[in-house]
This record gives sequence, structure tokens and C-alpha cells, in this order.
Amino acid sequence: MSQTPHPRPASTVLITGASTGFGLSTARLFAQRGWNVVASMRNPAVGAALAELPNVLVVRLDVQDEASIEEAIAAGIARFGHIDALVNNAGFGLFGVFEGFSREKVQQQFDVNVFGVMNVTRAVLPHMRARRAGTVINVSSGAGVFGLPMISLYTASKFALEGFSESLSYELRSQGIAVKIVEPGGVVTTGFGDRSAVEASEAQAPSDYDGFVAGSMEVFAGLRSARLATSDDVAQVIFGAATDGTDRLRYLATEDIAPLVRARRETSEEAYMAMMRATFAR
Repeated sequence: MSQTPHPRPASTVLITGASTGFGLSTARLFAQRGWNVVASMRNPAVGAALAELPNVLVVRLDVQDEASIEEAIAAGIARFGHIDALVNNAGFGLFGVFEGFSREKVQQQFDVNVFGVMNVTRAVLPHMRARRAGTVINVSSGAGVFGLPMISLYTASKFALEGFSESLSYELRSQGIAVKIVEPGGVVTTGFGDRSAVEASEAQAPSDYDGFVAGSMEVFAGLRSARLATSDDVAQVIFGAATDGTDRLRYLATEDIAPLVRARRETSEEAYMAMMRATFAR
């Protein structure tokens, strides 16, 4: 007598920064595709609409608060039994010349974008190692590939994230755990720029930079006009990275930054630097 096979349990993903932007779009997409979703955010009240979905658990998680990280992971495992993928998405960007920001702001940039990713990853790895399976997806940026003025601190944090992710991938491969890096550029539907604008308004740059800042803002205005992708498009790339079953490390998520990525990775140092200096010469 044949027995009916038991259905395979749904996979579970934990997403940080799931209240807006890439995180919100990614949480919705994974839920639509049948995954269990632990949608974490600093203020769970913002995630009320997500919480109404039957396979979504909204939890509080502040990447700078290790107790909240442990509690969120425990809640996710208690609800769904396991965590198969982690999407480190929470982050923000300081916008302005380096001299305009205090040491405290510099520390905050790294606390969220680098040390926060490390905190969440460290906390979830024992669970993944015990199962000898899992995928860690770190949301980087085109600014993790090439440097741009006015975002030196954000760029520094994403360069650090890229180096950490690549190095970590070699270690975790021995444990059956994959590491993926997703690199989006600017998109038209995210609140990321709103927080950056607030941070920029608080920066106190020396007046010597006024001409350079004005010229750079013109360049960035042109870059913003080229944005065609949405946060939903980036979510599709994140989902693909989690489910493609490959050992690929990097995924370019938006086409607007493809020319700069190619220039950085495929042209000579001299040609690349000449192009960038000419672009921002003021």
C-alpha cells in the first residue's frame, strides 16, 4: 500500500529592514512565492499590513541591538521551525563631503551598514551550521564597487561589506552555507533617499567645498534621471540569488550602474580614474 508523501515544509527567510524599500518588496515577494517570512524592523507597528499575511511574522530587530537580534531569530525559529535564508538589507547612507560629518555620524554609518550585518549574521550562523545549510544575502550597492564623491562614508561601509562577504563566503562554504552579494544602484521607489536627505541637511561642510558640492549635485541629478528600476525589481534579484542553487557570489541588480561597474572592473586604472575625475572636475 503506497503512502502519501508528506509535503515539504516551506522555506523561511529572515529579512532586516523590511519596513520600506528593498526590504518591504523582498518580504512581499518571498511571501507570494510561498516562503515563510520573518520580516524584521526597528518599529514593528509600521509592518501592520505585512503582519496580516498568514506566512509572515513581523518582529522587532534593530541591528545595533544584539538582544533584539537574538529575540527576533528565536521568534522566527519558534514560529516556522528553521531559517533557510538571511537577507541583510537594513542600512542607510550619509550624503555630503567627509569633513561635514562628526565622528559619531561616521561610527553610526558603520554600526548599521557593517557591524549590524555582522551582528545579525553571527547570531544566525549557529542555526545554519547545525543544519549544514543556508544562504546569507548581503545587500550592497554600486557604491560597494566604485567610489563616488559626497558618499565617501556610505561607500566605505559598502566596500567593507563586499570584502567581508567575499571572505566569509570561503569560510561558510565549508559548512554548506552560501553567501551572496546583491548590488543595486539608484531606484525610483524607496525611502532610502529620504533619510539620506535628512542626514545631508545636518552635515556642516566647510564653505571651501561649495563649488564642488554644487557641481557634484548636478552630476547626481543626471544619475537620478536615469533611474528606471524599482525596489520590486531589486527584490526579484534577491529572490533569484536565494533560489538559483548556484555558488555565484555577486549579482548586479539594476542596469543604471552597469556602465560604471564595467568601467571599474574591466578597464585600466588610468582610464577609469581619468573618466571619473573628468566627470567630477569642478
